[in-house]
Amino acid sequence: MRRAAVAVAAGAMAVSLAACGSAKESGDKAQSSGGATDKGDAIKVGLLLPENQTARYEKFDRPLIEKQIKALTNNKGEIVYANAKQDATVQAQQVETMITNKVDVLIVDAVDAKAIATSVKKAKDAGIPVVAYDRLAEGPIDAYTSFDNEQVGKVQGEALLKALGDKAKSGKIVMMNGSITDPNAALFKKGAHSVLDGKVNIGKEYDTKEWKPENANKNMEGAISALGKDNIVGVYSANDGMAGGIITALKAGGFSTLPPVTGQDAELAGVQRIVAGEQYMSVYKPYAPEAEAAAKMAVALAHGESLDSVAKDSVDSPTTKGVPSVLVPVVSLTQDNIKDTVVKDGVYTVDEICTAKYKAACDKIGLN
Repeated sequence: MRRAAVAVAAGAMAVSLAACGSAKESGDKAQSSGGATDKGDAIKVGLLLPENQTARYEKFDRPLIEKQIKALTNNKGEIVYANAKQDATVQAQQVETMITNKVDVLIVDAVDAKAIATSVKKAKDAGIPVVAYDRLAEGPIDAYTSFDNEQVGKVQGEALLKALGDKAKSGKIVMMNGSITDPNAALFKKGAHSVLDGKVNIGKEYDTKEWKPENANKNMEGAISALGKDNIVGVYSANDGMAGGIITALKAGGFSTLPPVTGQDAELAGVQRIVAGEQYMSVYKPYAPEAEAAAKMAVALAHGESLDSVAKDSVDSPTTKGVPSVLVPVVSLTQDNIKDTVVKDGVYTVDEICTAKYKAACDKIGLN
């Protein structure tokens, strides 16, 4: 998969990157933790994803991980799947079920990274290694893969500054951050603030419950009421789903010209809003490399093998030091590079993006 060159700002990450040698130590530790199986390729992999509000999990993450695991196990590996639908209690119960079903390894994208720690420990106590996927789960995890999440926030902040130009301090911006239960949201926020602080005036800032577009919509309505529509020059939105709710509120609030709005995940609806000029940008995160890393680490752990050949980085979580990790770079997605990113990589076809509603806008920007 083609990836644009985006520098991974490792030095600025909220999670510290330790020496790569610690990846071997943690991999060796996992090898003796009871995760090894003599089943050969016929392993059982538990896959737990956090919610289905965001399009990426069912459209990309799940099928990509399942495809990779099948490829790595000669189609003999079994994937046991469950989605928590944004409920941490349900996810804890799902871990219990995975333990009862005696999966050989777990891939977990936590609803609540802190709350999942008890469940991770239960899995480890049962001899089941755990790969934290996309969000850095607490507890004795064996491996982790995600994007450079602080860099995501920086990319969003830089794009918003570029869109604002010399109007950056002519009014107020609204910051719509993600859910406080998601550690990635804190990293997105930190990265964005590192770029925006001192260069814009932040009028209102929200942590959006459960990442829900309807909650972002209500927050934006409140911001418009408090600040006045003539004073809002831009909106930092941490993802595309919330951007949709924000833009709906802006339209209802009487904005004749929409201010620039950021996003993340390159959801189809987000890409179409970018084409139409309603949303300024999104962050394209190549899911295939992330899914491939998770699958490779899961299969290796199920066999009790070292992670040295997969995990080149090491990350410290609040509870576990030196977690072998794979961090994938990200790309700022605007009208200018839709064809060279999501279309070229096969995420969407031009026909999927340029439906009748967006055909004229696609033609205008040369997306045909």
